[in-house]
Amino acid sequence: MIGISKLYCGQAESSDALRYGRKSGDLPAHLLQFSADKKPVVVWNMTRRCNLKCIHCYARALGEDGTDPLSTEQGEALIDDLAAYGVPVLLFSGGEPLVRRDLPHLAAYAAGKGLRTVISTNGTLLSREKARELKTVGLSYVGISLDGGREVHDRFRGVDGAFDRALRGIENCQAEGLKVGLRFTVNRRNVSEVPTLFALLLDLRIPRICFYHLVYSGRGSDLMREDLSHAETRALLDDLMDRTRALFDQGQPKEVLTVDNHADGPYIWLRLLREDPERAGDVLQLLRFNEGNSSGRGIGCISWDGQVHADQFWRNHTFGNIRRRPFSAIWDDPGILLLSLLKDKRPHLRGRCARCRFLDICGGNFRARAEACHDDIWADDPACYLTDEEIGI
Repeated sequence: MIGISKLYCGQAESSDALRYGRKSGDLPAHLLQFSADKKPVVVWNMTRRCNLKCIHCYARALGEDGTDPLSTEQGEALIDDLAAYGVPVLLFSGGEPLVRRDLPHLAAYAAGKGLRTVISTNGTLLSREKARELKTVGLSYVGISLDGGREVHDRFRGVDGAFDRALRGIENCQAEGLKVGLRFTVNRRNVSEVPTLFALLLDLRIPRICFYHLVYSGRGSDLMREDLSHAETRALLDDLMDRTRALFDQGQPKEVLTVDNHADGPYIWLRLLREDPERAGDVLQLLRFNEGNSSGRGIGCISWDGQVHADQFWRNHTFGNIRRRPFSAIWDDPGILLLSLLKDKRPHLRGRCARCRFLDICGGNFRARAEACHDDIWADDPACYLTDEEIGI
């Protein structure tokens, strides 16, 4: 994650992270990306079932009926292992995690073990009663996905009324004091909806939004040709910075982040070099703390069937299964070649990535996109929009 509000608007300083020793167990949530120990944040796609039919679903979710391969008891054993291993955050995702009736129990179990627990949801199943239950069990945060205004969102989600039901889910979380934010996956079909999302932040008093760059995975692979061009991505970043700064200057600051393209960090720094060189120095230090893409290192994924992956988008590479071996044992196994290589990608990258002066703060960006486009894990990420001149070659 790249925090536009943190970096561009000065809502975080390098001294903030240093004050806590940069230990993930001690850092507050908004500084977690700057931790030094890099115990992985774990995304558990606890079900493949979903009540919507999203055209960009990376999990290629199925209908909401049926059962899930991992039982409640197996979920508890997984949480026991993650807590003992020192995982700082467990994100429940899907499919749609709220189709699992045991989600509140498992969230409570994880919170009781000291894990920060969050969910990624489409928001349509968040009744007032469910929001109250999730708040009571200690859930920290609810991220609700929107793809634009009513017409655009419902078209992406494949179900009429999904937008209105998601807004009711937001309102129900707020009524119960449960922190809620937005998630928005950008592509050519909805980039014009960015102003709508910022208007919702203000109108609904939502404190946080994450803008996700498209990753070519699952049904998202079918949208590869709908990804933004490099020029369009640069325009998007400038627009996000301008809008975030405007809110900050108006005394209505929001936490605005981008996800899944670590070229955003250098791009923000390059703009600050022109506008505020003194601030740019501190931002460069924060970016070095962040270290860029951390698939297979600072983030990991467990699928609905127990398979372990480097991240939630890269499912064609599997490192083991938690039904046969604990996640912690898999994650630290030096005999799993790709997983070991991902701990430090820099010696293995080729092309522009290998020669880029920002490699230590980008981390080589997204290997899943490189493989999807070039059939080569170590090739350039095609979504890097920085010029050769900017990256120093």
